[in-house]
Amino acid sequence: MLKLHFAPMSRAVRTLWLLEELGLPYELNQMAFHPKDLKSDEHRARHPLGRIPVLEDGDITMWESGAIAEYILERHENGGLKPAVDDPRWPAYQQWFHYCEGMVMPPVNTIVVQTMLLPPDRRDATVLAQAQKLLTRSWAPVDTALEGKDYLIGDFSAADTMLGHAAIMSNRLGCVPDEMTNLKAYIARLEARPAFQKADSVGK
Repeated sequence: MLKLHFAPMSRAVRTLWLLEELGLPYELNQMAFHPKDLKSDEHRARHPLGRIPVLEDGDITMWESGAIAEYILERHENGGLKPAVDDPRWPAYQQWFHYCEGMVMPPVNTIVVQTMLLPPDRRDATVLAQAQKLLTRSWAPVDTALEGKDYLIGDFSAADTMLGHAAIMSNRLGCVPDEMTNLKAYIARLEARPAFQKADSVGK
């Protein structure tokens, strides 16, 4: 059985969400998003940097969230959530799946560091403002692409668990402006999905 090492309010939510959407059985090791758990010797044996998610599948251990998603889909897909390579939607699926880590999550990481992780005396208002501006700008092409669609490629796919999770996080950080109406409606649809609600509620 798949075993997911998980902490709430992290990229591990997207992995748990995908497992729930696919209806796959799994074992969950719930951890605190705190150095006492993440930087422990036990967890560093799983992930050399002490981060999450970590997925174990027998003697296989993976700890990059995008790679974990692709691994699950290829080895345990249980019905899909990704188009075939010869499907006309596949290029868009690939683009939005990887847009998450390539364009969106770097400024998200900076915002989280500057608003939550650093003590107030070490925070930099200029760095924070730049990251917030970049994050908001990065959502503009997604808002455009969602015109007339419920999900990124039309039907719900694993690209929505990747980029959609980042959209939900960005919205909670106040970086999705109200004028991006397609994106706002998309986020509401994602947050209404039972699989997301289950994944998002763990540890809260």
